[in-house]
Amino acid sequence: MKKLVYIFLFVSGCAISSTLPAQLTRNMHDPDAEFKNAKELYQKEQYSLAYPVFKQLYSNGAEQTNLSATIRLECQYYYIICGLQLNDETAVPLAVAFTELENNPARVQMMNFHLGEYYFRKQEFGNAQNCYAGAGIDNLNNREIADMKFHQAYGYFVMQQFDKAKPLFNAIRQLPKDPNYLDANYYYGFICFNEKNYKQALESFLIAEKLPEYQNVIPFYLAEIYYFNGEKDKALETGMNAIRKTGQYYDLQLHQLVGHLLFEKRGYAQALPYLEKFIAGKEKVRREDLYELAYCYYEADNWSKSIEGFKQLGGAEDSLAQNSMYLLADAYLKTNDKANARSAFQFCASNNSNAVQKEVSAFNYGKLSYDLGYMDPALKAFQAFINTYPKSNFTQEAKELLVNTLANTSNYKEALKLYESLGSKSDHVVKLYPRLLYGSAVELINDQQIEKADELLTKLLQVPYNTAQLPLANFWKGEIAYRNGDIDASVNYLLNYLKNPVTNGEVNITSARYILAYGYLKKEEYAAAKEYFEQITKQTSFSASAIEQDAYLRTADCYFMSKDFKQSLKMYETVINLRLPSADYALYQKGIIAGAMNKNDEKISLLQSLEKQYPSSSLVADANLEIANTYLADENYQAAIAPLKKVAGNAKAVTLAPQAYLKLGVAYFNMDKNDESLESFKKLVTAHPNTEESADAIEYIRNIFVEKQKPGEFAAFMKENGKPITDTEEDSLTFRSPMLRYEAKDMAGAKTGFAYYLQKFPNGQHQIEANYFTAEIYIADKLVKEALPFYKAVADQSQNIYAERSTLQAARIYYFDLKDYANAETYFRQLKTIATQQENRLEAMRGLLRCQFKAQQWKEAAANAEDLLLEKGIATDDRMMASMVVAKNHQLNNEFDQAIAAYKQVIAAGKSENAAEAQYRIAEILLQQNKSTEAEKAAFDVIKKMGSYEYWVTKSYVLLGDVYVQQKDWFNAEATFKSVVENATITELKTEAQQKLALVLEEKNKTNKVEQQ
Repeated sequence: MKKLVYIFLFVSGCAISSTLPAQLTRNMHDPDAEFKNAKELYQKEQYSLAYPVFKQLYSNGAEQTNLSATIRLECQYYYIICGLQLNDETAVPLAVAFTELENNPARVQMMNFHLGEYYFRKQEFGNAQNCYAGAGIDNLNNREIADMKFHQAYGYFVMQQFDKAKPLFNAIRQLPKDPNYLDANYYYGFICFNEKNYKQALESFLIAEKLPEYQNVIPFYLAEIYYFNGEKDKALETGMNAIRKTGQYYDLQLHQLVGHLLFEKRGYAQALPYLEKFIAGKEKVRREDLYELAYCYYEADNWSKSIEGFKQLGGAEDSLAQNSMYLLADAYLKTNDKANARSAFQFCASNNSNAVQKEVSAFNYGKLSYDLGYMDPALKAFQAFINTYPKSNFTQEAKELLVNTLANTSNYKEALKLYESLGSKSDHVVKLYPRLLYGSAVELINDQQIEKADELLTKLLQVPYNTAQLPLANFWKGEIAYRNGDIDASVNYLLNYLKNPVTNGEVNITSARYILAYGYLKKEEYAAAKEYFEQITKQTSFSASAIEQDAYLRTADCYFMSKDFKQSLKMYETVINLRLPSADYALYQKGIIAGAMNKNDEKISLLQSLEKQYPSSSLVADANLEIANTYLADENYQAAIAPLKKVAGNAKAVTLAPQAYLKLGVAYFNMDKNDESLESFKKLVTAHPNTEESADAIEYIRNIFVEKQKPGEFAAFMKENGKPITDTEEDSLTFRSPMLRYEAKDMAGAKTGFAYYLQKFPNGQHQIEANYFTAEIYIADKLVKEALPFYKAVADQSQNIYAERSTLQAARIYYFDLKDYANAETYFRQLKTIATQQENRLEAMRGLLRCQFKAQQWKEAAANAEDLLLEKGIATDDRMMASMVVAKNHQLNNEFDQAIAAYKQVIAAGKSENAAEAQYRIAEILLQQNKSTEAEKAAFDVIKKMGSYEYWVTKSYVLLGDVYVQQKDWFNAEATFKSVVENATITELKTEAQQKLALVLEEKNKTNKVEQQ
């Protein structure tokens, strides 16, 4: 009504304002009457009419007016107050100046009151409070006093100075007839409610509820007060009635309260719509509210919505979080989602709030890990459970599942460790032991830890219940013995395998016969070798496997070595006609047979055709050397010169160069071309001083110099090339002494004698032999580090007869014993160049590849890997390593499809650390290609199948977290990273997971409904 009155007065003022000038004109000569008229309007609160009159009187010719000074001052006073009442902002500085300059205290106080009211209307409550403080109450009527107190209270209330507002509102509450009585009760009630003085708040709200404008607000406070006072039925009734009326200001909060009250009464179905509306209307809610809604869905069997709610409540360490994860796991199980149920149980098991839920969840996490095939996590979970809860009702089942996990795990290393740690072992567990030994041995073989693998296989041969694994162990024992050069042992093991053969991956009859045949071939038992080669195949074709083609060729070699030239020739011709990869070798052998049959012209013709037909063949140099040998045998020295020069100049045949130079020198010598002969011998001695051929050439050189009557030059030549002639006899005698002891197996005496020789003749003519045999003595005593400098001395003087083995041994010692991969690479690279035995060449390529692998020289290693993959009969681990290098090189070049194909070749070769990394890299590439579902599957393959390799399993868990981040599955991302943080033993991966977990939690908090505390 007050606003309506003000509006009416304003309109009335406008209506009569047109008569005012005339009125002023008539009364101009009677200012006192005009003042009285304006004051009367002021007293009637007609400020808009009084305002222009006071303004005119106050400012119109102050020097000429008949008004007294007192009246003029009153005109100023009323003029300012009218301006304030009309909200004229120009009156404010006049009012402030008035309060500061006027000496009339009563007028100053009144001016402060009106200025305070002006500020109140403008909602400048701070200024209003200052003015009210200067107003006092002595000059105010009761109405003004009451209004000022209410306005002061309201100002303090808005400024949240409730302690100052409360007594002022309370004062108004004592005046039931005051127009602000109901408002004062509302605000007083709110302050009491805020102070948790619910009794006084209730009393005030019940009074204020009579005002219509509060009827859509107060029911919420009443319901809250009833709830806090324990009158929950009354709170529920009040809340539901208010919601039915609609239009409530606190409608969402009322739905929250009603839903909560019904939830407490276990009326989950009734609570559901109230909680749904509340949470749907809020951007963020309390964890407790979201839990109640999720639980209502859970009780309604609405699994998808209960899951959506519960999964946002994980991560904390309180009982609400634990119970949410427990129920979430059950909801996931109801939808047969074991993977997510496992994650939920993992969260629950890491929470200490409820011991029973923690125990049950720890067991179920292990059980679900087992059900899903995550054997390594299952193994660890059951181990931890049995240790933590030895008397649990689930312990017996956990032990049984642990046994099954042990049987099915691919984590053989840890499985063996666990087996050996078990106290009493049931017969069922003992029966598993051979499987664990065999699986672990195969892993070690694939990881190139041959000696350790051999030890496990030896143990396997001795344990009970090994019947199923016995043939497998015999096969691998035979393979390892062959690699180590123990041919007799290899033959025995493989023959035992073939008595009761089984097939399992690389273990098969064909491979056993192949290795066995090669063993007999090395023993020069050609009939036995032929028998096993022929058991692989008696015929060949272009489509035959590499092993079959090679077995056919070696069968021909066996016929050849048995001097059955007719049959071997027939088989070599088959290889040539089919143009198989070994056709160049067959042609070479055909030429050799012709020579053996005294058909030298045919032999020479065939060997000459080899270079024409196969110009890139590694046998071209051998063919030319054999051609030269044939000419030399016929004393056709001139004809031998051309092929010998080809051999000497062939950069790919450096191992044959010493022979070529020696024979060139001999040929020229026999042709009486001493200058050319001497030139060839000089090249031999200078370039290959440590070879047998170099020593053989000395006598020819001596004869040539003597014939030329230049013995002095011979002495100078010998000295220049490190072979002074004065010490030759003493040198030989000093060396011969320890060599006799060596041949008599007196190794201690031989070692002492060789040491004396090397001290006296460090550059003697037998220093290579002395160094080599010293190294061999140390190796026999397993003193590999002591042997190394002597092998190096021989290897560094290549070419010589002992260079190949010495280079091989130096490379092995650097790689396996000293882990010095840079030096190992040097000697493996040298061995690849000088090796004449295929096995050593393969080991050189293999070792070089592994050194480059260790140094992560993928680009440099790629070419070597490609070469190795082209070799015949390479071992599975060689193929695995080479494929790994090829794959990594493709990945670095962003050739992802080729990389994945190569990584799959690594995996197909068998379980190993390389296979674990290969599977991880596939997942990594798939994630880079945004194929998150496929990446997830690939990462799980590492976890399920490669449990022995902790680093790659942990890396795969981190990558799984990245997959979930890409999918915006914050629940599983959090669970995965948290698991790594809590369980990882590798510091760098734990730190990486911790950093990623922090980012996930940040993103999760942005997207879920839970407000941050």
